[in-house]
Amino acid sequence: MSRVALVTGGTRGIGAAISIGLKAAGYAVAANYAGNDEAAAAFKAETGIPVFKWDVSSYEACTDGVGRVEADLGPVEILVNNAGITRDAMFHKMTPQQWREVVDTNLSGLFNMTHPVWSGMRDRGFGRIVNISSINGQKGQMGQANYSAAKAGDLGFTKALAQEGAAKNITVNAICPGYIGTEMVRAIPEKVLAERIIPQIPVGRLGEPEEIARCVVFLASDDAGFITGSTISANGGQFFV
Repeated sequence: MSRVALVTGGTRGIGAAISIGLKAAGYAVAANYAGNDEAAAAFKAETGIPVFKWDVSSYEACTDGVGRVEADLGPVEILVNNAGITRDAMFHKMTPQQWREVVDTNLSGLFNMTHPVWSGMRDRGFGRIVNISSINGQKGQMGQANYSAAKAGDLGFTKALAQEGAAKNITVNAICPGYIGTEMVRAIPEKVLAERIIPQIPVGRLGEPEEIARCVVFLASDDAGFITGSTISANGGQFFV
């Protein structure tokens, strides 16, 4: 029987590539999404991957959502915390709501999703948690104090939880993508991409969502059982830790 993998924000962009990559690797995949019913329906029709709607900023919604996934597919053994939002603003203009929304989704969402599956992983003696952070959680980014703080928090969460899970054969790792050629990034004017963004990337191009997905597939595998508490920086050489 295939291991069950749950991907939050799993129907669009990097998350969609992760869901597809895990399915191709033989996992039974469930893709969570928060709001875009049309995109989720199209993703399900195209890939055959079941989709489940809930907001990861709500602990109760996550508990209910995980229960629905497990009732349909079986115990969640691989969790990819990919869901994230931005509410960018310079700090002197940032509102408490903009701060809370980003932290609630991008940081508290990891607790809300991981906590309901953690006990089962401990009981079964196996688990894989992969947290999608960001280059901006490593280096910071002007206009993203909320996002950078949350994504940096994801890395601390990863390192702490890795220590707790190790004895139970649960690995917890993070991936920090740089600029990836998602629909959102490719919507940036070509002149801005060519003159301001790509020159910052030593490999001279945007990353592809599938390149992040391949990192996830490896970290989810049995072959990665000795890797935990680690951060993979997939940014084309833009930033080194």
